[in-house]
Amino acid sequence: MDAPAKHVVAVASGKGGVGKSTVSLNIAVALAQRDLRAAVLDADVYGPDIPVMVGLTRRTPATSWSLWRRGQAPLEPVERFGVKLMSVGFLLGEQQGFPWIEQTLPFAVRQLVDDVAWGELDVLVLDLPPGTTELQRHVLEEVRLSGALLVVTPQDVAHLDAKKLISLLEENEVPVLGAVENMSAFVCPHCGEETEVFPRVLEGRSIWSLGVERLAKIPLDPRVARAGEDGTPALVAAPDSAAAAAFRASADALLARLGS
Repeated sequence: MDAPAKHVVAVASGKGGVGKSTVSLNIAVALAQRDLRAAVLDADVYGPDIPVMVGLTRRTPATSWSLWRRGQAPLEPVERFGVKLMSVGFLLGEQQGFPWIEQTLPFAVRQLVDDVAWGELDVLVLDLPPGTTELQRHVLEEVRLSGALLVVTPQDVAHLDAKKLISLLEENEVPVLGAVENMSAFVCPHCGEETEVFPRVLEGRSIWSLGVERLAKIPLDPRVARAGEDGTPALVAAPDSAAAAAFRASADALLARLGS
């Protein structure tokens, strides 16, 4: 499948709940703020989070829905905060499950990438579901990726699961561009003091021991969580926060590795 953008970057994690969608969206917004044409494809068809995070969920269930687009006009992406967005969450009701069976996943992936009117793009961010299931494998097989950005928290389980993901990426010859450590520490909003919430990851279990470069450490900030629930990216809701600075640093480091 031809790439729909100059660079297609998968944002991935081995474990769920590490803030991968938050990282995907805020990095895309940071790229757009640097006058790059950025887009996010929410590739988690079973648990799409991007619509909630930009405040655009569909309240009523779809009575008939299909990705089959042959002979029809392409799907139009939504644009918010300077970023083009596509998700099955825009096509289905907020509480409606993805209706297709596993055997149709390769087709669904192709449709979501190919049959969207993306226009000219510099960077397309693929927000992958967590883990190493068939859906991730289909994406790696169907989409020509420039590389992958990993998201971990400072927890042994997050790093151990990320190592399994790294093995999958290596099998598919997808370069690991680096990793972002999310929820790295709590920063007191009053005095600025950092407090580590999680115990330190054992060196032998960490992805850093494999030579993966840490591009940024994003602090644990209630404003980031609140922004996602309110439908506004943290980079927009709290642009002067330490978390916003870390998202911008992540975007800059990613561009450097892509050669952009």
